[in-house]
Amino acid sequence: MWFIFALIALLSWGTADLFYKMGTDPKDKLSHYKIVIMVGLVMGTHAFLYILYNLSNGIIYNPVNIIKYLPVSSMYILSMTIGYIGLRYLELSIVSPLSNSSGAVAAVLTFIFLGQTMGKLQFFAVTIITIGIILLGKLEKKDEKKEKDKVEKKHIISFTAIMIPVLYAIIDGIGTFLDGFYLDKILSEAEANISYGLTFLIVGILSFIYVKYIKKEKLTFSGEKIKLTAAGFETFGQFFYIFAMAENSIVTAPLIASYSIVSIILSRIFLKEKLTRNQYMVIGIIMLGIFILGIE
Repeated sequence: MWFIFALIALLSWGTADLFYKMGTDPKDKLSHYKIVIMVGLVMGTHAFLYILYNLSNGIIYNPVNIIKYLPVSSMYILSMTIGYIGLRYLELSIVSPLSNSSGAVAAVLTFIFLGQTMGKLQFFAVTIITIGIILLGKLEKKDEKKEKDKVEKKHIISFTAIMIPVLYAIIDGIGTFLDGFYLDKILSEAEANISYGLTFLIVGILSFIYVKYIKKEKLTFSGEKIKLTAAGFETFGQFFYIFAMAENSIVTAPLIASYSIVSIILSRIFLKEKLTRNQYMVIGIIMLGIFILGIE
């Protein structure tokens, strides 16, 4: 069943990316906080419903698990927040494959610290993903020079902006690596799901306080429907992701990372994003590396 769960997570997160981008205003410096608020609300609600469901079956959730799972939750939440920032500056077609190179990071960490073997194909995949990231960064540096005089351009593209999804990939890769260990040794799938949701809720509440009362920003849930929709797909995917990771972490991580294919297709259809031929070639190289990791 892990493969079906992984596919559900893949489709859900690819769709969530589309709505994240649609709900992001490049001019709103607090946009990423608002997304965190909505995701925290939905994930927190899901966590409480999950607790009630477990109680009906005689299973009691121990709040200590929030602290136990914090090393994993903190990596995921930090990486996601960084990813939301990146959506203000880059096209979704670029952000998604760069961010999802985290599967390569997770594979390398698993190889180094858990002693799992990495075959020649896996090593080749990690190498071409790394090369692809470097090439895409250079292409964006070239585009930066061409676009610097176009002040009306919706998305400001720069080499520095490229580093945002790369940073996401590194931190998320660490989280994925830790997750595989935790689900195997420390917590059950249900405990991890609930702990992650409650932690995100806490971060969402803190973000709400910051936006509403410190920055004095007007915030209504009716005006954030797109972000709420994205949060719904995010939470739905997270539920199935945990179960897939628990059954087969070393393959699930890079396989689900290929959800950027869904993001790219949807961004072309609904956002009408267009990149250069060279950019698509490099993105293709990165996706090839992700695909190889998945089948290996």
